[in-house]
Amino acid sequence: MANDKELEITVDYNELLQRAVAVLERTRISIARSISDNISNAHWEIGRLLQEKKLDSKHGAGVVQRLSIDLKQRYPKMGLSPRSLWLMKKFYCRFCNSSLKLQHAVAVLPWGHTAELMANKWTKDNDDAILYYAVETVTKGWNRDILVNAINLHMYEQSCLRVEKDNNFATTLPVPVAAYANEVIKSTYNLGFLGVTEPVLELDLEHRLVEKIKLFLLELGKGFTYIGNQYPIEYKGRSGIVDLLFFHRGLRSLIAIELKAGRYKPEYAGKMNYYLSILDRTERGEGENPSIGIILCAEKNHVDVELSLDGMDKPIGVADYRLIIPQEDLKQVIQDEIQAYDDEKQKGNE
Repeated sequence: MANDKELEITVDYNELLQRAVAVLERTRISIARSISDNISNAHWEIGRLLQEKKLDSKHGAGVVQRLSIDLKQRYPKMGLSPRSLWLMKKFYCRFCNSSLKLQHAVAVLPWGHTAELMANKWTKDNDDAILYYAVETVTKGWNRDILVNAINLHMYEQSCLRVEKDNNFATTLPVPVAAYANEVIKSTYNLGFLGVTEPVLELDLEHRLVEKIKLFLLELGKGFTYIGNQYPIEYKGRSGIVDLLFFHRGLRSLIAIELKAGRYKPEYAGKMNYYLSILDRTERGEGENPSIGIILCAEKNHVDVELSLDGMDKPIGVADYRLIIPQEDLKQVIQDEIQAYDDEKQKGNE
């Protein structure tokens, strides 16, 4: 039997039901204009209704159960279970006192993403972290799995660290172009969307990126246009193959990317410098800025990068990437894979 407080709450139940119905009716009318925005607004408004009525799991479970049943009869496809209604209240309570910037950022997220950010131990109490992941999700089109992976990789915490720029743009590009290149080209890229959970070699990694080139372009940022992979270049009898070639509209530069499955080695810079020289002579258009190289590897050391780029006359940046598995584990499985391949090759030659 309901206690006195429960009975007191149900006195206003009809008003609560009518107001919740009104919220959902307004949502249905305007849903064609902005599905995501309006559904989020409906969650917010119903959450506020539950908070205003001071309903909680101890003194309101019956009311919310009844509300769920009545609303589902009218809107059977809208996911109005008691658990969902409680989540709407949590949504309102979590962000009602947050900044408008944060409120607007979470308002455009898919509901599952918002639920994850409210529940995940690394984000639930951190407004700045939630804002970071909300903006990244909208900008790059992350699904929920990619969002979870990004949180597990502590991308927000990494973004807060002071990162030394592993490039020579300041000495190889005009000042305004160098400043812009530093904004466009990152020090670390998250390739979690590839779903890599097994050992990969460089060509496998490249194939995965090419298959999901749209997602890779989103991770690179705005302005990149894909030209090709395993792109052949040649100048006066000297040739090479660029792993991935792009053009950046804002920089007005060709962007050559070399993929390395292991740790950065100083000799990679010389090879990239060589490729950029060929690109500038054969592919660079009139009025375009110098071609830029990105060496994308599993791990890098700033001192190695600094020393190897010293004296290079072509703009080169070195970045690392993060996959689903930790870098140390990735390095080990890659080493094991390469050793196994070498062993098999050796046996074949015997």
